[in-house]
Amino acid sequence: MSIAEVIAADTSGLLNKHTSWERVPLAQVAEILNGAPFDSSLFSNSDGMPLARIRDVLTGDTSTYYTGPYEETFIIRQGDLLVGMDGDFNSGFWGIRPALLNQRVCKITPDEQHFDKRLLSFALPGYLAAINANTPSVTVKHLSSRTIGEIELPLPPRAEQTRIVAKLEELLSDLDAGVAELKAAQKKLGQYRQSLLKAAVEGALTAEWRANNTPVETGAQLLERILIERRTRWEAKQLAKFEEQGKTPPKDWQKKYPEPVQPDTTELPELPEGWVWTSLDMLGEIASGVAKGTKRKDSIEVREVPYLRVANVQRGYLDLSEVKTILATEKDIKELTLQAGDILFNEGGDRDKLGRGWVWRNEVENCIHQNHVFRMRPFLPEVLPELISHHGNTFGKTWFQNAGKQTTNLASINMTMLRMFPIPLGPADEQRELLTQLDIQIEQLDHQERAVELGLKQSTAQRQNILRAAFAGELVPQDPDDEPASVLLERIRAERAERAKQPKKRQPKKQKEITALVSKLIDVLAEAGDWLEAQEAFRRCGVADGALTERIEELYAELRRLDKDGRLAVEAIKDTEGRKIGDRIKLLAG
Repeated sequence: MSIAEVIAADTSGLLNKHTSWERVPLAQVAEILNGAPFDSSLFSNSDGMPLARIRDVLTGDTSTYYTGPYEETFIIRQGDLLVGMDGDFNSGFWGIRPALLNQRVCKITPDEQHFDKRLLSFALPGYLAAINANTPSVTVKHLSSRTIGEIELPLPPRAEQTRIVAKLEELLSDLDAGVAELKAAQKKLGQYRQSLLKAAVEGALTAEWRANNTPVETGAQLLERILIERRTRWEAKQLAKFEEQGKTPPKDWQKKYPEPVQPDTTELPELPEGWVWTSLDMLGEIASGVAKGTKRKDSIEVREVPYLRVANVQRGYLDLSEVKTILATEKDIKELTLQAGDILFNEGGDRDKLGRGWVWRNEVENCIHQNHVFRMRPFLPEVLPELISHHGNTFGKTWFQNAGKQTTNLASINMTMLRMFPIPLGPADEQRELLTQLDIQIEQLDHQERAVELGLKQSTAQRQNILRAAFAGELVPQDPDDEPASVLLERIRAERAERAKQPKKRQPKKQKEITALVSKLIDVLAEAGDWLEAQEAFRRCGVADGALTERIEELYAELRRLDKDGRLAVEAIKDTEGRKIGDRIKLLAG
């Protein structure tokens, strides 16, 4: 889809313009500089020149450094306007520290005589979002500098641009201050939720109740009953399998009972008197769900049933606004149909979804769950599902992230992790009292959090309305004394045409320089006859202090090609701790 088609397809009105304005391709009013492909083997966490990567565009800062040579052209400074060209196509101004412009990030420098940079920064996000929405991709979406250059910006008169920017900054600064306050409140509510559960686990919420009541049984005694029920159910299932297969149970078959996973209590808080740490595996049966798109033989009968997806299972509630259906076998339906009191855990997908969940209460009849949603079914009714889910939604989020650091995917959980998940178990009557108190306070918290979320959504909508009004020419009055946009556009085109007539500056013959340097380097290595440190080899070629210092990146590229062709050997030089401190090179025979 072309940029013109994107503008035409825009239903939000954000890409509209005032009828008296013109449109101008971004490339006609700005220079677009693509970042350089810096060698990732020379990246560092602390030393070298800061490197602006795609993930840094929004923050305006970076924690990545580059230790190799670079060209001055790729240095960006405070106030430079950047666009990330992969993923969500974010844009933003760079922060205080000078940094290097990495590949897949571009710098846009408008000619401020014709187009205000601040106005460009307000206009770009809407265009990038529209391009993103209309860019099909099965993996990561990519943006080209050509597409950026083709963006047809609204072109108001230059004086009107200044007035629009002044008004936008006035209105949006107030709005942004309000958003910052809402986000601070949101963070405090999240912290309070964590401290509330911590108080619950440590016994503070039910301290008064505990002082005035004597439980019928302790958490340890309740756990003993649960484990007996756990084994009883396992044995019953095994006997049913033997009977179904027409087999006599073998001798000592009970010894194959899988003992429950014990929780690691090393860094867990001390529990109140009468409580005990358990694992999710001790308290209930954990199961995965049906996989979408599972291939089956034509002879196997299936029928359509509703099923829960990751999108349905939110943190502390179920979103059942859209429940889809899936084809499943009778066996799947029998094993995976949800029952009231089942506790649901999301597998993940990203860190926010990690382990989040809530309790099923038969909201949809005959509903099963997909394999990305785990189900835990308590063995005894004294295990309160909502209490466990509250615990999982707060304490579990961090716990699963830390447990996931030992896997290759930090944004997902698996059956092993779920079985290990530690759960505090108290006396049944104290659990009920605790859940009553938690429900009251969490309901209040939920109400406040929903109010904050609504405020943030309204702020986003208000920001869009302000920008829509600005680019529709409704934010500030038009001045008949302003130079018309049509005249400004003619001047832009005339100046561009005049520049095109000017003889182009002759570029230095870079490739010839590199080729000559490689030839000289080969002579140096041939004379050395053995390994030579790369920097020393460059010095002998006159690179270290010569005019070609800025071309070292291209030189390295040529060396890598020679290495691939088998003409040159390159090895890393490491210090005593195994860290790379340089390279050494050697000419190979032939």
